[in-house]
Amino acid sequence: MTETTHQSPTDGPNSTPTELPTQYAPADVEGPLYERWVERGYFDADAKSDKDPFTVVIPPPNVTGSLHLGHAFEHTLIDALTRRKRMQGYETLWQPGMDHAGIATQNVVERELAKEGKSRHDLGREAFVERVWQWKGESGGQISGQMRRLGDGVAWSRERFTMDEGLSQAVQTIFKRLYDDELIYRAERIINWCPRCLTAISDIEVEYQDDDGELVSITYGEGDETLVVATTRAETMLGDTAVAVHPDDERYKHLVGKQIKLPLTDRTIPVVADAHVDPEFGTGAVKVTPAHDPNDFEIGQRHDLPNIAVMDEHAVITVPGPFQGQDRLEARSAIVAALRAEGRIVAEKRPYTHSVGHCSRCKTTIEPRLSMQWWVKVGPLAKAAGDAVRDGRVKIHPQEMEKRYFDWVDNLHDWCISRQLWWGHRIPVWYGPNGEVVCVGPDEEPPAGEGWTQDTDVLDTWFSSGLWPFSTLGWPEQTESLAKFYPNSVLVTGYDILFFWVARMMMFGLYAMDGTPPFHTIALHGMVRDQFGKKMSKSFGNAVNPLDWMDKYGSDALRFTLARGANPGVDVPIGEDWVQGSRNFANKIWNATRFALMNGATVEGPLPDASEMSATDRWILSRLNSVVAEVDAYYEDFQFAKLSDALFHFAWDEVFDWYVELSKTTFMGGGRAAEVSARVLGEVLDVTLRLLHPVVPFVTEALWTTLTGKESVVIADWPADSGFRDQAAEKEIETVQQVVTEVRRFRSDQGLQPGQKVPARLDLAGTELAAHEAAMRSLLRLQPAGEDFTATASLPVAGATVALDLSGAIDVEAERKRLAKDLAAAEKEKAQATAKLGNEAFLAKAPEKVVDKIRTRLETAEADIVRITAQLERLPKA
Repeated sequence: MTETTHQSPTDGPNSTPTELPTQYAPADVEGPLYERWVERGYFDADAKSDKDPFTVVIPPPNVTGSLHLGHAFEHTLIDALTRRKRMQGYETLWQPGMDHAGIATQNVVERELAKEGKSRHDLGREAFVERVWQWKGESGGQISGQMRRLGDGVAWSRERFTMDEGLSQAVQTIFKRLYDDELIYRAERIINWCPRCLTAISDIEVEYQDDDGELVSITYGEGDETLVVATTRAETMLGDTAVAVHPDDERYKHLVGKQIKLPLTDRTIPVVADAHVDPEFGTGAVKVTPAHDPNDFEIGQRHDLPNIAVMDEHAVITVPGPFQGQDRLEARSAIVAALRAEGRIVAEKRPYTHSVGHCSRCKTTIEPRLSMQWWVKVGPLAKAAGDAVRDGRVKIHPQEMEKRYFDWVDNLHDWCISRQLWWGHRIPVWYGPNGEVVCVGPDEEPPAGEGWTQDTDVLDTWFSSGLWPFSTLGWPEQTESLAKFYPNSVLVTGYDILFFWVARMMMFGLYAMDGTPPFHTIALHGMVRDQFGKKMSKSFGNAVNPLDWMDKYGSDALRFTLARGANPGVDVPIGEDWVQGSRNFANKIWNATRFALMNGATVEGPLPDASEMSATDRWILSRLNSVVAEVDAYYEDFQFAKLSDALFHFAWDEVFDWYVELSKTTFMGGGRAAEVSARVLGEVLDVTLRLLHPVVPFVTEALWTTLTGKESVVIADWPADSGFRDQAAEKEIETVQQVVTEVRRFRSDQGLQPGQKVPARLDLAGTELAAHEAAMRSLLRLQPAGEDFTATASLPVAGATVALDLSGAIDVEAERKRLAKDLAAAEKEKAQATAKLGNEAFLAKAPEKVVDKIRTRLETAEADIVRITAQLERLPKA
């Protein structure tokens, strides 16, 4: 092995055989590397392979969407899992695709039409749908390119769309089966209605926020037969068909069963007794509007009350009279004014802050509305979804999230699946001229002839995305891919859609796949928040475009920051300075690898025998294997933050800051010892880069291929713990670290500059440190002691003694004065805190927080006194 010249990784350009640039430039590296990975088919998955499968589906992003930090976070975790499994030898499929996003996409295209002065009705249904497909082809799917920027190792050749031909067949097939099994039905129920989007929307598409409204208390009835109800939606009183009280409420027993006058109308309504009413809340009497409130609808069903709708689809009042034609909010004010004029308002509270549902797409206030819709009877499906977790076929991680899952699936209401849109999977039901209803499967011809029409509604987007784990694999056809890759190994998703998406996939997967759940494990993560823990939002001014950070710091830096914050089920704070710190880590890996290559680090040939290795070599190999085992355990437990932190500290602290530094004197010395350490350093870098690759794929690919000369780390073997441990070497290097750390602390305390050299004598007799003296002197900037050496300070550490001559390094008298001043301040602080804590009158009156603060001040002052006194004692004598 040819001796190499010792150089620092931060030195200037160097003509080495490594061909690594002096600085890491992510923008020059990431794009070409990703395209090479895709071209070589590294991310493809072969259904004919005899390897064990590992399957993950991407939570399909909306076709209208772009990459946000939540996507970047989730994709980083999934990519890390799949890259590791690929390296472990699994036939790995990360299934990509996009959701057609019914409401969102229709809104986008309708806005485009509005710029032309047109609406969808001007085009008609077929032409409008064709226009949406055109938009999808030209502008949709922006997120795919952004996923490539992030480094997503998805099987692009298998990309699916929830409205492509195969998935449409799957949707029609499962609708027909559920319909035939009487698990899909049509009925009039209360739904969430958006007066702007003009459609029913799912619970997931309703965002609740505190709005300032008004709470008015209204007298119903006449004379002795009156009661007071309170409401925030006075306009709905026009549709009241009863007042409800609790059966045991003595205040109203004389009224139950009687008819009372409904104000502002010519109607009377009954007073009914219902256990749903809370007698302790408000007046204990509630108005019942079955057509405009889900709880009132249930009361109405129990008491056979009529349903009176008072608004149209635009939330405009339809009841004949003075309020007809008014918008709901306009009518609310007018009705309150009319009630006030009649003397029926007994109390008003403004503003009254309460939780109000809004459409997540257009932010319009939701209107509960009685409507004829299609429903899934979820009872048996939800029970199966609950049983699959209870009997252990599906694991939820972290386990404490199971309770939330059971609370949801055990109490599911039937699911409204129809939407009043044109873009989406049209409901495959035809109506005949004589009231016939025919559900048509994918291989059946719809009924023809005069008077037959197809249902105009489309299916909820969650209906098709609920089939995602198996429809993307070719179901209902029994394909090789379905046989190989179903069920999925793990689902990685946010806890926020545990109820809406995960539960639906569980129900449909168990139903369609003969009781086989869609995945073995559900790994739930939290939401990305800003560095102060606040939700990210454009309205808050703290939203971040991840592409900006990737442009500035590199994709690896963003990924590593996100992974380091990923504790299972817990929200993730992130700030730009943290991404900058991760960029520094990538640079550190780059520079350290350059240094290693310039000093002969190699992976060629077997490792030397342990007998040839120094204690430093044996220590780092022992630590390396411990970290391999540690990282494996964290991956199996989805502890991304812990595994990333373990790798960060091992790479930066142990490999780069200790092993490389301790080995520099060996490399400078040359010979067999340098050859052994070069091979050990190559081994350590090889394994460390492979361990880091799933989280930071780009920089590790560039460095690993240069180090090893092999094709790609993407298809390299995942490191295995060889079992090599050397506790003696670990203890020996820990002692070296202890001495170096203590002397560094002393130097800092004495005001020495990091690079300032001082004469020193090291007494290492009786210790195992003698072999490390040269390295320790180099690390501590300690010169040999000359004949005129006089020790002015002596540090006993770990059985050794380090004597230093600081006479020419510091102004002892000035340092003594400075420390004396600091000591006096600390002693004064201690005296003041002690006096306050000894004052019984003060302690009796002061808040506990104030007392705790003074106790902390006392502890700090006492610690400062000990520290400064020790520094003074270590100063050279005058």
